[in-house]
Amino acid sequence: MAKGERTRRMILERAAGVFNTQGYFGAAMSDLTRETGLEKGGIYNHFDSKEALALAAFDYSVERIGERFRAALAGKEGAVERLLAIIGVFRGLADLDDAAPLPGGCPVLNTAIEADDAHPALRARAEAAMTAWLRLIGGTVKAGVRSGELRPDTDARALASLIAATLEGAVMLSRLYRDPAYMDRAVEHLTRHLESLARH
Repeated sequence: MAKGERTRRMILERAAGVFNTQGYFGAAMSDLTRETGLEKGGIYNHFDSKEALALAAFDYSVERIGERFRAALAGKEGAVERLLAIIGVFRGLADLDDAAPLPGGCPVLNTAIEADDAHPALRARAEAAMTAWLRLIGGTVKAGVRSGELRPDTDARALASLIAATLEGAVMLSRLYRDPAYMDRAVEHLTRHLESLARH
């Protein structure tokens, strides 16, 4: 990797945490220069604007979580086993320690709430990322129905939205109250629900 590429990667890694903890509007260039150790011009050598950096940092954050999904799903075969692995990745987004993929919790949740109508480009990125996650979950459910592992009346789209909404809500509550019990309850509930859908 060339020096310029390494520098760009370092900026993304550090800016991702700043934006995910402080938000796009809350993060000042002084925060970014302090975190990266670069002058403003050094950052702008790699990114045209704060917005361009924020969009790239969001993409980087989502890719980090994508890596977690791929690692968690490796070697998992059954639909229920794969869905529980996906749930486990979401569970990690509620971690309050260094085990979390990046500081600040879920970047899709954080960005969706902050951007909403205030920053259409970031909102569109968050929507695209969540759509991809819903498709991952829904596709796994559909595969389970086709294989006969899950009941034939299982609604893949409804179950995907239920899983995502429950877990994102649990991320928010766990981080808000600094208490993992909210995520633990959500995971326990979803696990029981998946077991009720499995054909034995």
